[in-house]
Amino acid sequence: MSDNPNTAGGYQPPPPPPVEPHHPFPGVRLLYAIGYGILAYFLLHVLFAVALVQFVLFAINGRLNEELKAFSLNLVQYLFELVAFIVFARDEQPFPIGPFPKRA
Repeated sequence: MSDNPNTAGGYQPPPPPPVEPHHPFPGVRLLYAIGYGILAYFLLHVLFAVALVQFVLFAINGRLNEELKAFSLNLVQYLFELVAFIVFARDEQPFPIGPFPKRA
């Protein structure tokens, strides 16, 4: 007979779970997220102002200003990239670190 009680009857203990390395605190990303959050806050107010101007122009002319519409679409795309970075939906940093978004 075997002297080892763990192997009696063919029992093998399960291997220990793999230890995942602990990632350091992402302090730099936190600082970028705070800065991008402040930028997004101001950008949202700019978008509301652009929407108001677009509404006034639409009320006067009866049609949208296409240049203002394209500018608004670029700002909305940029706001999306800012928020996506803040909530960890993407890892690429938005402008001014990364490229400015272009309307597709």
